[in-house]
This record gives sequence, C-alpha cells and structure tokens, in this order.
Amino acid sequence: MKVAVLSFAHVHAAAYLRLLRDMPGVEVVGSDPEGAAAAAPGETRGRAFADQHGVPYVDTYEEAFARGPDAVVVCSENARHRPLVELAAAHRVDVLCEKPLATTVADGEAMVAACRAAGVRLAVAFPVRFSPAYAAVKRAVAAGDAGRVLTVSGANNGHLPTRARRWFADPELAGGGALMDHTVHIADLLDDLFAARAVEVYAQTNNLLYADEVAAETAGLVTVEYDNGTVATIDCSWSHPRSHPAWGGLEMTLVGEHATLEMDAFDQKVHGHSERHARPLELSFGADLDSRMLRAFLFGPGPDGMDLADGEGGLRTLRIVEAGYESARRGTAVAVAGG
Repeated sequence: MKVAVLSFAHVHAAAYLRLLRDMPGVEVVGSDPEGAAAAAPGETRGRAFADQHGVPYVDTYEEAFARGPDAVVVCSENARHRPLVELAAAHRVDVLCEKPLATTVADGEAMVAACRAAGVRLAVAFPVRFSPAYAAVKRAVAAGDAGRVLTVSGANNGHLPTRARRWFADPELAGGGALMDHTVHIADLLDDLFAARAVEVYAQTNNLLYADEVAAETAGLVTVEYDNGTVATIDCSWSHPRSHPAWGGLEMTLVGEHATLEMDAFDQKVHGHSERHARPLELSFGADLDSRMLRAFLFGPGPDGMDLADGEGGLRTLRIVEAGYESARRGTAVAVAGG
C-alpha cells in the first residue's frame, strides 16, 4: 500500500511519517513544498524533515500523486486543509485530514462535498477515539451501566504549541487558538458516544496565559448542550507550564443517573522524579493511539470495532467550535448551526 503525507506543518507529521515508514506493507512518501518558506526560525520542514525521519521525499504534491498513492494524510496548517483535500478528491484518493477539519464551516462543507462527489473516503484525525480508556467508557454507556448521562466534564490541556510550530497561534492559519485546537477532541468523543447533536454553546476565552507571546486565546471554557439533555463542559486551555513533563492530556468525567465514569486517555505512565534534572518524570507505556488510528484508516477497524470520524463528524465538531467563537464574542449562548 502506498501512502503520501502532504505537508509537514502539523506537529503530528513526524509521528505519522515514522509510523508509516515502519508499518509492514506500507510504502510512504512525503511532500512539503511550502515548508522552507513557511517554517519559523528554528523549525525544520521540507526535505530536511523527511531526511531526518528516513522517509523518501518529492518536491511537489503532484509528484506525490504521480506515484499512485492509495491514501494520503494531510498535515498542513488548518487553513490549508481544503485545497489538499480537494486535490486528493480530484485524484480519487482516500484522505485522512488532521483535525480540525477546517477553519470555517464553509470550507469543511466544501471538502465533504468534494470527497462525496469523487466517491473517496474523508476521515478526520481524532486519535483519542482509539484510547482503551475511552473504549471502556463507551462500553459502559452502551450497556446502560451509568444510566442516562446527565453531565460531562472534560479537559484537553497542553503546552503552548508554538514551541514546536509557531503557526498554531496564528489566527489566520490556525483559525483561532486554544479553543480551535483543543475543543474538538472531546467534542468528537461525545459525537461518537451519543445519538445526539449539539444544539447550543456558551464559551468564554482569554489570553491571560502567554499574553506577551501570542495574540490568539490561550485559555477557554466551552459549555455544550445536546438535544438529549446532556450538558458538557470542555476546558480547552494551553495551560501546562513549560516545565511539565507531559505535552498535555485529556480527561473526562461522565455523571449518569446510576454511576459516574472517569477516564484519562494518556495516564498509562510510571510517575517519578529525576534528581539529575530536578524535575518530575513520566514514562509512558500505554497504547500508541496514532498507530491505532492510522491502521484503522488504512486497513479497517480493529478488534474493538473503533473507526475514524468521517467528514460529517468533523463538520459537527467544527460547528461547535464556530458557535463557541461566536458566543465568546457576544457573551451569550449561541445556537449550533445544523444542530
């Protein structure tokens, strides 16, 4: 199977290249034509990035498609997802697009329409779906162990991502800041978990964290009401201190009529302290969610049956984000378009 990774802008591009490179039966090639011009000082992009990860490289996207890929992975800046997804559709190649699907609902709708018209699969990269912790929560909800879910409290926190890629805090390229970056993962889990749709969003954001470094919002709290009566809150802040040993994390608590369910998607770790470095240590041993996601995209769902979000699912989470930004601007709750 041939797979092309289009653009190395996203921080996950490195992991995808390595995983695809080492996956039996997969031949991977990378292309990042805008990389040299787009990279901020100190960032590695383009051919140098591919060489660093031991992956073949071509200079243009058209060269990548000329190799006849069976699938492509889009890792560009959020605002540049649409042209690459539409290019994949034009070549009739299945595409996995980094999250969020796009920076505007209009772009997302165009991407879904292009792939539908071409008869190709459009999937969105939400790897937390493949967490064993989430799988346990999903089984418990499906079995009715918790009863009707009344409220959900979720947090997807992390480092300020500009240390790895500066564009994450550029509102034009990213579509926003922390609200755009971190709301969608939990929104996707709830989209998968419930046979329900988001109907109203109330959000507050601020830039008290790192106000001297970036213009985008670095903290946010999003409240989402669903048409089944469940109310969810999502802390989407870039609030981990620079010295924190983990890049970030995702936690979720579901309060039901009969039980409370808790999950931590990334806490399969041994915790300790390094006297040499005078800082805490975390040694991960959990499942590689990116690997599980890529395998499901290329070869189909695994034994647990989990599959990726499709373009329509990506659109639903994007509509929540769009309503969140509108709510933060207005200071009132906002209805979710298409909810």
